[in-house]
Amino acid sequence: MPPIISIQKLSKTYASGFEALKGIDLEIRRGEIFGLLGPNGAGKTTLINVVCGIVTPSAGTVTVDGRDIVRDYRATRAIIGLVPQELTNNAFDSVWGTVSFSRGLFGKPPDPGRVEQVLRTLSLLDKKDARVMTLSGGMKRRMLIAKALAHDPQVLFLDEPTASVDVELRQDMWQAVRALRDAGVTIILTTHYIEEAELMADRIGVINHGEIVVVDDKAELMRKLGRKQLTLQLHAPLEAVPSALAAHRLELAAGGSELVYTYDTQGKRIGISELLRDLGAAGIGFKDLHTTQSSLEEIFVDLVRRRH
Repeated sequence: MPPIISIQKLSKTYASGFEALKGIDLEIRRGEIFGLLGPNGAGKTTLINVVCGIVTPSAGTVTVDGRDIVRDYRATRAIIGLVPQELTNNAFDSVWGTVSFSRGLFGKPPDPGRVEQVLRTLSLLDKKDARVMTLSGGMKRRMLIAKALAHDPQVLFLDEPTASVDVELRQDMWQAVRALRDAGVTIILTTHYIEEAELMADRIGVINHGEIVVVDDKAELMRKLGRKQLTLQLHAPLEAVPSALAAHRLELAAGGSELVYTYDTQGKRIGISELLRDLGAAGIGFKDLHTTQSSLEEIFVDLVRRRH
């Protein structure tokens, strides 16, 4: 199946000379949640704005559902929904009026049933008659999502969607996002809450200094770049790691009562077998063991650090 978004050799240089995007190549699969991660100023918002037709690219091509975003601007924009970072709204209009107006902007006929469904999905129906200016930051954020969904887009960009949203409402919002993905909507997510990308995304892309650093399935990315640690709780504390175990590069923890072995997730598991054999030969016994794996945040920080 062809990708719903195809980006080839995309660059953007502003009048000031700042090169925000540098030859981006990226494909977004139809029906996936794609997490786009990167530090502030990495190019995430510029990339989104180019695909959405808000910023004009300096070079390269972007197609959405097979249509060029420059030549077929109206057609591509009609199948894209965008939830921006900024909370900009008509403060004096009602929630219902704002969402209904957004639907009309894309030439969609009035459909009160659809507007009601969108507001209900985002837990906003009880606020349908409230003026936007009276909403909390979290409710305004959800209303921006409702506006972006009003014209039934095939692709939804969520640029930092849960900023200013409390934890409980954030969970409701992600349930709504999963439901959209299950209904066939392709979702591109940027977030500072990396644990959300780890929870929600099917694939992860990391951008830094205007370049794509890596793109991979989330599980595969964590397998390739993550590390695992095996922690052994010892029967008796050690003052130092015996020289006979130096090859394993073990670390003492918990006052000498634990040994920590760090290994590459792509490495051969035989290393653990050798470790356990050598522990036995050294007369070191353990009463329990457990493993931990790098989080996506640790992998992200490591990737960005490598590119500095």
